[in-house]
Amino acid sequence: MWGMSETPQNASPTDSENPDFEAMTRDIAEVPAVEVIVTVAVNLMSAAAVKLGLTEEGDAHKDLDEARKLIHALAGLLDASTTEISSFHAAPLRDGLKSLQLAFREASVVPDEPGKGPGEKYTGAVYG
Repeated sequence: MWGMSETPQNASPTDSENPDFEAMTRDIAEVPAVEVIVTVAVNLMSAAAVKLGLTEEGDAHKDLDEARKLIHALAGLLDASTTEISSFHAAPLRDGLKSLQLAFREASVVPDEPGKGPGEKYTGAVYG
């Protein structure tokens, strides 16, 4: 996670099954909160894109129920953290969220009413 290797730097080969949690905690402690928030947001966006069938594999992993949950969680995270991260970070994340919301609406056989789609509780109605 965030630049950490699977085996801590000071672990010996015999320690590979017993990770050095103290070293991992130190590594995590060095990561700025903004980076953690952005990383989580990007992971949610990527997972939602996969569940919407927007990857090279297309419909192989498509699951709109799962996509709805991921998009809603992303919207909640961005709503809660917008004042904590700069607009430099927030603007592209909001754009990505809107794109996912629009893709969800297009992928739905019966689209949600405006304002009722995934994450629209936090963002307001999304229109193309």
